[in-house]
Amino acid sequence: MSRSLDAQNRLQQLETIIGAPAAHLGLAEVLVETLQRLRDALAVDTATVLRYQASGRQLVAFAAAGIEEEVHQGVRVPVGSGFAGRVALERVPVILDHVDETTVVNSLLWERGLRSMLGVPMVAGSELVGVLHVGSLTPRQFDEAEVATMLVIADRLAMAIQLEAREENRTATMALQRSLLPSTLPEVPGLTFGARYVPGAETGLGGDWYDLFTLPGDRVGVVMGDVSGHGLEAAVIMGRLRSALRAYALDSESPADVLAKLDRKANHFEHGAMATVAYGIIGPDRETLTLSLAGHLPPVLAVPGEPGRLVDAPPDPPIGLTIGAPDRRTTVVGLSTEAVVAFYTDGLVERRDRPVDVGMAQLAEIMRAGEPDRVCARIMATMIGNRPAQDDVALLAIQRPSVPAGS
Repeated sequence: MSRSLDAQNRLQQLETIIGAPAAHLGLAEVLVETLQRLRDALAVDTATVLRYQASGRQLVAFAAAGIEEEVHQGVRVPVGSGFAGRVALERVPVILDHVDETTVVNSLLWERGLRSMLGVPMVAGSELVGVLHVGSLTPRQFDEAEVATMLVIADRLAMAIQLEAREENRTATMALQRSLLPSTLPEVPGLTFGARYVPGAETGLGGDWYDLFTLPGDRVGVVMGDVSGHGLEAAVIMGRLRSALRAYALDSESPADVLAKLDRKANHFEHGAMATVAYGIIGPDRETLTLSLAGHLPPVLAVPGEPGRLVDAPPDPPIGLTIGAPDRRTTVVGLSTEAVVAFYTDGLVERRDRPVDVGMAQLAEIMRAGEPDRVCARIMATMIGNRPAQDDVALLAIQRPSVPAGS
């Protein structure tokens, strides 16, 4: 049998293996099974998948056959260092005919006695997913057909890993957001609440959040925030900012001071992160809302018998955008009996066919004082309607009723 025909048969065999994975197996198990068959088909002794972690620009051993210690010991290889790091950096196949500390970073490879290695990049679209490599205990020459086989397998495994990562990201983001957004709105004497949260149909889950909490002195903290970006990373940053803001709120009675501390924290610990935040404190008499805006859109206030109006509050720089920002400012908003104030994120008022300022004006025009949940329902029906929200939408309505809740 000719070498080309043998390579063709081997490629067909590998296509069959990858094309029909066992339905009951998870991703890690599918990868191990595929690597075992790849090892047999290429007559090599080891096969490994290293997954790329963008946050640390490193490769982490994810699945292996014949050298499982790589996974068990959590082998990590910086991009650009050694054999696998070179494959990841250059994104081209690399063949080694000499394996020692001068050519590879992972000591397990030369300690195992590998003499020859072949590594190929795992790429999905333009995104680096990882590196696939095989090794032999005896010297050998990897031919073009074997390189081609490895590239096909790497492409298929990269696609499987990317799809799994996206699903994991979405599932983790949903779980995190469910744990951080209020499952039920609190019962606070003298106030009633209504809220909505809808993930964006195009962007997926992101970093929008709202929060309500009581403070010493019978005060109430109100938060509406929007972390730049989407997915798990934005949701994780949102969670950290939410927790930090709550902690700072216990130490300061000024919303401006709380946001200044939050900005300092973000600039120091959340490099590159940016968020807009509105934070207000409702006093014990429920007659005033002291508000500070960190780049966030102003809330809308509606009093009985009149259309809503945008609260006239100065927007200071967003959280994490600048270092050494000027002193943040506060605005005191009067809350008359039956008045409703609505906080929201830009997904409610901005669409491709509706600039944000037009949406804000429309929101103010349609808003009327009333029971908060009904206010939210009316706003969502008018502003969103039967079209999926393009971006995350968070909405929180607060009323100071004439008859206090629970009376």
